[in-house]
Amino acid sequence: MKDIHEVLRRKQAQYTQLGKQIEMLQEAAEKLREVAPLLAENESEDDTAVLAEVEDDNNTMAAKAGAQSASTAKPGRSATPRWP
Repeated sequence: MKDIHEVLRRKQAQYTQLGKQIEMLQEAAEKLREVAPLLAENESEDDTAVLAEVEDDNNTMAAKAGAQSASTAKPGRSATPRWP
């Protein structure tokens, strides 16, 4: 049988630890509330710039791929590889 005082001591230690964790989470939530609007402003600006950059890269890569396939394809043959 367990000693009631030992169980009580463990439970109190757990309670204290949970209280500290709750306090730290509340402090973190307050800091996030302060920073979230700033991140949202920067994120929308960054997203627009990144999307434009990705579209430019895709267009450049597509143009290069089209030029390469046109230059390497033999007349009268398709550029699609055939599997045996």
